Amino acid sequence: MLTLGYKASAEQFGPRELLDFAVEAERAGFDSVVVSDHFQPWRHTGGHAPFSFAWLAALGERTERVILGTSVVAPTFRYQPAIVAQAMATIACLNPGRVLLGVGTGESLNEVPVLDIAWPESPERFARLKEAIELIQRLWREDFVTYQGTYYRTRNATVYDRPETPVRLFVAAGGPAAARLAGRVADGMICTSGKGMELYRETLLPAVAEGAAKAGRDGAAVQKMIEMKVSYDHERTRALEDTRVWAALALPGEVKMGIEDPRELERLAAELPLEQAAGRWLVSDDPDEHLEQLRPYLELGFDHLVFHAPGPDQVRFIRAYGRDVLPRLRERWG
Repeated sequence: MLTLGYKASAEQFGPRELLDFAVEAERAGFDSVVVSDHFQPWRHTGGHAPFSFAWLAALGERTERVILGTSVVAPTFRYQPAIVAQAMATIACLNPGRVLLGVGTGESLNEVPVLDIAWPESPERFARLKEAIELIQRLWREDFVTYQGTYYRTRNATVYDRPETPVRLFVAAGGPAAARLAGRVADGMICTSGKGMELYRETLLPAVAEGAAKAGRDGAAVQKMIEMKVSYDHERTRALEDTRVWAALALPGEVKMGIEDPRELERLAAELPLEQAAGRWLVSDDPDEHLEQLRPYLELGFDHLVFHAPGPDQVRFIRAYGRDVLPRLRERWG
Protein backbone atom coordinates (compact mmCIF):
# COMPACT_ATOMS: atom_id res chain seq x y z
CA MET A 1 0.00 0.00 0.00
CA LEU A 2 1.36 3.42 -0.96
CA THR A 3 1.96 5.81 1.95
CA LEU A 4 2.42 9.52 1.23
CA GLY A 5 3.97 11.61 3.97
CA TYR A 6 4.96 15.14 4.93
CA LYS A 7 8.44 15.98 6.24
CA ALA A 8 8.32 18.37 9.17
CA SER A 9 11.55 20.36 8.83
CA ALA A 10 12.55 21.03 12.41
CA GLU A 11 15.71 22.77 11.24
CA GLN A 12 13.69 25.42 9.40
CA PHE A 13 10.67 26.15 11.61
CA GLY A 14 9.94 26.58 15.31
CA PRO A 15 7.87 24.00 17.19
CA ARG A 16 4.48 25.78 17.21
CA GLU A 17 4.60 26.80 13.57
CA LEU A 18 5.80 23.34 12.56
CA LEU A 19 2.97 21.75 14.53
CA ASP A 20 0.40 23.83 12.66
CA PHE A 21 1.92 22.75 9.34
CA ALA A 22 1.69 19.09 10.32
CA VAL A 23 -1.97 19.44 11.31
CA GLU A 24 -2.62 21.11 7.95
CA ALA A 25 -0.87 18.18 6.24
CA GLU A 26 -3.27 15.71 7.83
CA ARG A 27 -6.21 17.82 6.66
CA ALA A 28 -4.77 17.93 3.14
CA GLY A 29 -4.60 14.14 2.89
CA PHE A 30 -1.05 13.20 3.81
CA ASP A 31 -0.75 9.78 5.47
CA SER A 32 2.28 10.36 7.68
CA VAL A 33 4.30 13.12 9.30
CA VAL A 34 7.95 12.50 10.15
CA VAL A 35 10.21 14.97 11.88
CA SER A 36 13.95 15.47 11.84
CA ASP A 37 15.89 15.38 15.11
CA HIS A 38 18.59 18.02 15.36
CA PHE A 39 20.37 19.73 18.21
CA GLN A 40 21.68 22.29 15.72
CA PRO A 41 20.21 23.25 12.33
CA TRP A 42 21.86 23.29 8.91
CA ARG A 43 22.06 27.08 8.99
CA HIS A 44 22.42 29.56 11.83
CA THR A 45 20.34 32.43 10.40
CA GLY A 46 16.69 31.67 11.01
CA GLY A 47 17.52 28.14 12.13
CA HIS A 48 15.57 26.02 14.62
CA ALA A 49 16.03 22.72 16.44
CA PRO A 50 13.02 21.72 18.58
CA PHE A 51 13.17 18.49 20.60
CA SER A 52 11.64 15.79 18.42
CA PHE A 53 10.16 13.54 21.13
CA ALA A 54 8.29 16.39 22.82
CA TRP A 55 7.11 17.65 19.45
CA LEU A 56 5.81 14.22 18.40
CA ALA A 57 3.82 13.93 21.62
CA ALA A 58 2.15 17.25 20.86
CA LEU A 59 1.50 16.19 17.26
CA GLY A 60 -0.25 13.06 18.44
CA GLU A 61 -2.66 15.12 20.51
CA ARG A 62 -3.41 17.48 17.61
CA THR A 63 -3.99 14.78 14.96
CA GLU A 64 -6.15 11.71 14.58
CA ARG A 65 -4.87 9.39 11.89
CA VAL A 66 -1.43 10.26 10.46
CA ILE A 67 1.54 8.01 11.20
CA LEU A 68 4.02 9.89 13.43
CA GLY A 69 7.73 9.29 13.47
CA THR A 70 11.32 10.42 13.37
CA SER A 71 13.44 10.67 10.25
CA VAL A 72 15.81 10.26 11.82
CA VAL A 73 17.10 10.01 15.40
CA ALA A 74 20.64 8.91 16.19
CA PRO A 75 20.31 6.67 19.29
CA THR A 76 24.05 6.50 19.67
CA PHE A 77 25.62 9.56 21.34
CA ARG A 78 23.33 12.28 22.76
CA TYR A 79 20.67 9.68 23.43
CA GLN A 80 21.38 6.42 25.23
CA PRO A 81 19.35 3.76 23.38
CA ALA A 82 17.28 2.84 26.44
CA ILE A 83 16.01 6.42 26.68
CA VAL A 84 15.00 6.35 23.01
CA ALA A 85 13.17 3.07 23.61
CA GLN A 86 11.31 4.57 26.57
CA ALA A 87 10.44 7.82 24.78
CA MET A 88 9.02 6.17 21.68
CA ALA A 89 7.16 3.53 23.68
CA THR A 90 5.41 6.31 25.61
CA ILE A 91 4.48 8.16 22.41
CA ALA A 92 3.15 4.88 20.98
CA CYS A 93 1.04 4.24 24.09
CA LEU A 94 -0.53 7.65 23.55
CA ASN A 95 -1.03 7.03 19.81
CA PRO A 96 -1.71 3.31 19.32
CA GLY A 97 -0.66 1.89 15.97
CA ARG A 98 0.55 5.24 14.64
CA VAL A 99 4.24 5.44 15.58
CA LEU A 100 7.51 4.64 13.82
CA LEU A 101 11.07 5.24 14.93
CA GLY A 102 13.56 6.08 12.21
CA VAL A 103 17.19 5.74 13.33
CA GLY A 104 20.56 6.49 11.78
CA THR A 105 24.24 6.89 12.59
CA GLY A 106 24.05 10.64 13.13
CA GLU A 107 26.02 13.74 12.19
CA SER A 108 28.78 15.56 14.02
CA LEU A 109 26.67 18.74 13.77
CA ASN A 110 24.31 17.38 16.44
CA GLU A 111 26.60 15.27 18.62
CA VAL A 112 30.03 16.90 18.92
CA PRO A 113 28.91 20.30 20.34
CA VAL A 114 26.77 18.60 22.99
CA LEU A 115 29.25 15.99 24.18
CA ASP A 116 32.59 17.58 23.20
CA ILE A 117 33.80 14.33 21.66
CA ALA A 118 35.98 13.40 18.72
CA TRP A 119 33.68 12.37 15.88
CA PRO A 120 34.39 8.68 15.20
CA GLU A 121 34.87 7.11 11.79
CA SER A 122 32.03 5.40 9.96
CA PRO A 123 32.73 1.81 11.17
CA GLU A 124 32.34 2.80 14.81
CA ARG A 125 29.21 4.84 14.14
CA PHE A 126 27.65 1.87 12.35
CA ALA A 127 28.65 -0.56 15.11
CA ARG A 128 27.04 1.73 17.65
CA LEU A 129 23.85 1.84 15.60
CA LYS A 130 23.64 -1.96 15.40
CA GLU A 131 24.06 -2.27 19.17
CA ALA A 132 21.53 0.49 19.80
CA ILE A 133 18.91 -1.19 17.62
CA GLU A 134 19.43 -4.53 19.34
CA LEU A 135 19.04 -2.95 22.77
CA ILE A 136 15.99 -0.88 21.81
CA GLN A 137 14.20 -3.89 20.34
CA ARG A 138 14.93 -6.04 23.38
CA LEU A 139 13.62 -3.32 25.70
CA TRP A 140 10.39 -3.18 23.68
CA ARG A 141 9.92 -6.96 24.05
CA GLU A 142 11.52 -8.06 27.32
CA ASP A 143 11.61 -7.27 31.03
CA PHE A 144 14.77 -6.88 33.11
CA VAL A 145 17.13 -6.54 30.19
CA THR A 146 20.81 -6.95 30.99
CA TYR A 147 22.83 -5.93 27.96
CA GLN A 148 26.63 -5.96 27.86
CA GLY A 149 27.73 -4.48 24.56
CA THR A 150 30.86 -2.74 23.41
CA TYR A 151 29.23 0.69 23.64
CA TYR A 152 26.04 0.31 25.72
CA ARG A 153 25.20 -1.54 28.90
CA THR A 154 22.07 -2.04 30.95
CA ARG A 155 21.35 -4.08 34.06
CA ASN A 156 17.84 -5.41 34.67
CA ALA A 157 16.33 -2.52 32.71
CA THR A 158 12.59 -2.54 31.98
CA VAL A 159 10.46 -0.14 29.93
CA TYR A 160 7.22 -0.38 31.89
CA ASP A 161 4.87 1.41 29.49
CA ARG A 162 4.93 -0.40 26.17
CA PRO A 163 2.23 -0.21 23.49
CA GLU A 164 0.13 -3.22 22.48
CA THR A 165 0.95 -2.45 18.83
CA PRO A 166 4.75 -2.42 18.56
CA VAL A 167 6.62 0.65 17.40
CA ARG A 168 7.83 0.14 13.85
CA LEU A 169 11.58 0.57 13.43
CA PHE A 170 13.13 2.05 10.27
CA VAL A 171 16.85 2.26 9.51
CA ALA A 172 18.32 5.12 7.48
CA ALA A 173 20.65 3.84 4.77
CA GLY A 174 23.09 5.67 2.55
CA GLY A 175 25.01 2.54 1.61
CA PRO A 176 24.70 -1.25 1.44
CA ALA A 177 25.65 -2.12 5.03
CA ALA A 178 22.85 -0.07 6.60
CA ALA A 179 20.40 -1.26 3.93
CA ARG A 180 21.25 -4.90 4.71
CA LEU A 181 20.77 -4.13 8.41
CA ALA A 182 17.31 -2.74 7.63
CA GLY A 183 16.47 -5.90 5.73
CA ARG A 184 17.65 -8.10 8.62
CA VAL A 185 16.09 -6.43 11.63
CA ALA A 186 13.80 -3.51 10.75
CA ASP A 187 10.29 -2.81 9.51
CA GLY A 188 11.56 -0.33 6.95
CA MET A 189 14.50 1.39 5.28
CA ILE A 190 14.83 5.15 4.85
CA CYS A 191 16.85 6.99 2.21
CA THR A 192 16.70 10.34 0.44
CA SER A 193 16.11 11.29 -3.18
CA GLY A 194 18.42 13.00 -5.64
CA LYS A 195 21.50 10.79 -5.29
CA GLY A 196 21.42 9.00 -8.64
CA MET A 197 19.02 6.21 -9.54
CA GLU A 198 21.80 3.62 -9.69
CA LEU A 199 22.30 3.97 -5.91
CA TYR A 200 18.73 2.84 -5.26
CA ARG A 201 18.43 0.33 -8.09
CA GLU A 202 21.85 -1.34 -7.81
CA THR A 203 22.81 -0.87 -4.16
CA LEU A 204 20.19 0.02 -1.55
CA LEU A 205 17.15 -1.98 -2.64
CA PRO A 206 19.13 -5.16 -3.48
CA ALA A 207 20.89 -4.87 -0.11
CA VAL A 208 17.55 -4.70 1.73
CA ALA A 209 16.45 -7.86 -0.09
CA GLU A 210 19.78 -9.56 0.69
CA GLY A 211 19.59 -8.72 4.38
CA ALA A 212 16.00 -9.95 4.62
CA ALA A 213 16.82 -13.21 2.83
CA LYS A 214 19.75 -13.94 5.14
CA ALA A 215 17.46 -13.45 8.13
CA GLY A 216 14.72 -15.62 6.62
CA ARG A 217 12.42 -12.63 6.24
CA ASP A 218 10.23 -11.46 3.38
CA GLY A 219 12.05 -8.53 1.78
CA ALA A 220 8.82 -7.30 0.20
CA ALA A 221 7.41 -6.76 3.70
CA VAL A 222 10.20 -4.30 4.57
CA GLN A 223 8.79 -0.88 3.76
CA LYS A 224 10.93 1.30 1.51
CA MET A 225 10.66 4.91 2.63
CA ILE A 226 12.30 7.70 0.70
CA GLU A 227 12.38 11.39 1.56
CA MET A 228 11.57 13.17 -1.68
CA LYS A 229 13.11 16.63 -1.98
CA VAL A 230 10.39 18.43 -3.93
CA SER A 231 9.89 22.10 -4.71
CA TYR A 232 6.44 22.31 -6.29
CA ASP A 233 4.70 25.61 -6.90
CA HIS A 234 2.49 27.06 -9.60
CA GLU A 235 5.22 29.67 -10.13
CA ARG A 236 8.34 27.92 -11.43
CA THR A 237 10.66 30.79 -10.53
CA ARG A 238 9.40 30.66 -6.97
CA ALA A 239 9.84 26.89 -6.83
CA LEU A 240 13.45 27.29 -7.93
CA GLU A 241 14.23 30.16 -5.55
CA ASP A 242 12.75 28.27 -2.59
CA THR A 243 15.56 25.71 -2.78
CA ARG A 244 18.21 28.30 -1.91
CA VAL A 245 17.60 28.04 1.85
CA TRP A 246 18.56 24.34 1.70
CA ALA A 247 21.70 24.82 -0.38
CA ALA A 248 23.70 22.96 2.29
CA LEU A 249 22.20 19.70 1.03
CA ALA A 250 24.17 20.16 -2.19
CA LEU A 251 27.48 20.15 -0.34
CA PRO A 252 29.52 16.92 -0.57
CA GLY A 253 28.59 14.35 2.07
CA GLU A 254 32.04 14.26 3.61
CA VAL A 255 31.85 18.04 4.09
CA LYS A 256 28.41 18.01 5.70
CA MET A 257 29.18 15.13 8.05
CA GLY A 258 32.32 16.72 9.45
CA ILE A 259 31.13 20.26 10.27
CA GLU A 260 29.86 21.06 13.77
CA ASP A 261 29.13 24.79 13.33
CA PRO A 262 25.89 25.86 11.57
CA ARG A 263 27.53 29.18 10.71
CA GLU A 264 30.20 27.39 8.70
CA LEU A 265 27.62 25.26 6.89
CA GLU A 266 25.67 28.41 6.10
CA ARG A 267 28.79 30.12 4.76
CA LEU A 268 29.70 27.23 2.48
CA ALA A 269 26.13 26.87 1.24
CA ALA A 270 25.91 30.58 0.42
CA GLU A 271 28.82 30.17 -2.02
CA LEU A 272 26.89 27.71 -4.18
CA PRO A 273 25.11 28.97 -7.31
CA LEU A 274 21.32 28.56 -7.38
CA GLU A 275 21.49 25.84 -10.02
CA GLN A 276 23.68 23.73 -7.75
CA ALA A 277 21.56 24.48 -4.69
CA ALA A 278 18.52 23.22 -6.59
CA GLY A 279 20.31 20.12 -7.81
CA ARG A 280 18.94 17.84 -5.07
CA TRP A 281 15.36 18.99 -5.62
CA LEU A 282 12.60 18.00 -8.04
CA VAL A 283 11.52 21.46 -9.17
CA SER A 284 8.24 21.80 -11.02
CA ASP A 285 5.19 23.97 -11.61
CA ASP A 286 3.17 21.31 -13.45
CA PRO A 287 1.57 18.29 -11.73
CA ASP A 288 1.90 16.00 -14.75
CA GLU A 289 5.57 16.86 -15.15
CA HIS A 290 6.02 16.34 -11.43
CA LEU A 291 4.48 12.87 -11.56
CA GLU A 292 7.01 11.98 -14.23
CA GLN A 293 9.76 13.19 -11.90
CA LEU A 294 8.43 10.91 -9.14
CA ARG A 295 7.65 7.93 -11.37
CA PRO A 296 11.17 6.35 -11.39
CA TYR A 297 11.16 6.06 -7.61
CA LEU A 298 7.71 4.48 -7.53
CA GLU A 299 8.61 2.04 -10.27
CA LEU A 300 11.67 0.95 -8.30
CA GLY A 301 9.36 -0.11 -5.48
CA PHE A 302 9.47 2.74 -2.96
CA ASP A 303 6.16 2.52 -1.12
CA HIS A 304 6.41 5.29 1.48
CA LEU A 305 7.23 8.67 -0.05
CA VAL A 306 7.77 11.54 2.38
CA PHE A 307 7.75 14.94 0.71
CA HIS A 308 10.12 17.61 1.95
CA ALA A 309 9.40 21.08 0.59
CA PRO A 310 11.97 23.87 1.03
CA GLY A 311 9.84 27.02 0.85
CA PRO A 312 8.89 29.33 3.72
CA ASP A 313 5.15 29.11 2.93
CA GLN A 314 4.52 25.51 3.89
CA VAL A 315 0.75 25.88 3.96
CA ARG A 316 0.84 27.01 0.33
CA PHE A 317 2.82 23.88 -0.56
CA ILE A 318 0.70 21.50 1.54
CA ARG A 319 -2.59 22.66 0.04
CA ALA A 320 -1.29 22.70 -3.53
CA TYR A 321 0.30 19.27 -3.16
CA GLY A 322 -2.78 17.83 -1.50
CA ARG A 323 -4.93 19.12 -4.36
CA ASP A 324 -2.68 18.61 -7.39
CA VAL A 325 -0.32 15.73 -6.65
CA LEU A 326 -1.49 13.32 -3.95
CA PRO A 327 -4.73 12.30 -5.73
CA ARG A 328 -2.84 11.69 -8.97
CA LEU A 329 -0.28 9.54 -7.18
CA ARG A 330 -2.95 7.43 -5.54
CA GLU A 331 -4.86 7.05 -8.77
CA ARG A 332 -1.80 5.74 -10.64
CA TRP A 333 0.10 3.88 -7.92
CA GLY A 334 -2.12 3.71 -4.85
